[in-house]
Amino acid sequence: MRKNETSTSTQAIQWKCLESKTEGKRLHYGRFVVSPFKRGQASTVGIAMRRALSQEIEGTSITHAKFHGIVHEYSTITGLQETIHDALVNPKEIVLRSDSKKKDIWEAFSSVTGPKEVTAGDTSLPPCVKAIDNSQHIATITQPISSTIELEIEKGYGYRIGNLLKCKIGEFPIDAVFMPVRNVNYSIHLFGSGVATQEISFIEIWTNGSLTPHEALSEASKKLIDLITPFSHVRCGDVSLLINDEDLADSTKSPHLGDANKLEEKLLKDMFIDQLELPARAFNCLKRAEIYTIADLLNYSREDLSKIKNFGRKSVDQVSEALWDRFAKELPSKKLGINR
Repeated sequence: MRKNETSTSTQAIQWKCLESKTEGKRLHYGRFVVSPFKRGQASTVGIAMRRALSQEIEGTSITHAKFHGIVHEYSTITGLQETIHDALVNPKEIVLRSDSKKKDIWEAFSSVTGPKEVTAGDTSLPPCVKAIDNSQHIATITQPISSTIELEIEKGYGYRIGNLLKCKIGEFPIDAVFMPVRNVNYSIHLFGSGVATQEISFIEIWTNGSLTPHEALSEASKKLIDLITPFSHVRCGDVSLLINDEDLADSTKSPHLGDANKLEEKLLKDMFIDQLELPARAFNCLKRAEIYTIADLLNYSREDLSKIKNFGRKSVDQVSEALWDRFAKELPSKKLGINR
């Protein structure tokens, strides 16, 4: 019996694609199985893989737009069915792919004479950028006028909110969605019995078509390996042991610790509350209170949050729990008195 147990525990972990289908140009689906895991391992891998798929894969998105002759988003164009505001929202949804490794800002433009529905296919893109679905709507021209829209395209990670203060006159920021992966689910199931019980994990991935689920899974795996590899080179001699309280006090004054704190602050500013996976009610209330990042959220105590309109004790508990589970952070206990 012990021989069998030893052989099963040393089996190499393998994966297999169970299902792969294209539900639309902008919706690809893949279902994968990974096994065998020891008890507890599947959850460790599943959580890390879900976060890597959601946040660590680079994507391509339109980040700025410029309409000729328009100075602010509340302007109107005769013959354009949409408001300028709506015409700025639509390009955010356009799915793009770029295999370029450069961190450049690419220029694109759409010059159309109406009447016509302006779509992604009417946009002249740089050679290294491709539109996944040329039928995606941008605007509708209802009269025989010419309209030109200049666009800027970048590569990045996650979700980036545009900053109007950094734009020139007539140029408008677009909230960029760089994430190729639209959704990730994983489930864990047990097989075997007794001490030989093992785990099998099923991973479901939906992408926007700029990457296939296979490509997304491969890219996320590489990112995780890159993140963990430095820890494999740690040596015991690289870590100095603290002998007494004086050493501990001196260590808190180290410039390296200060750098670490600054790095953590910067990371929290770049992490959006989307990663907390809150219920829609709590999430929307935070957005209305202009709380967009984890750093923003940590400026609020429990009492401060409870003063937000429609944000009850249950929502505060949900935020507090999610903040601890995902980032090991707690809301400040002291009332900060932030008013919105």
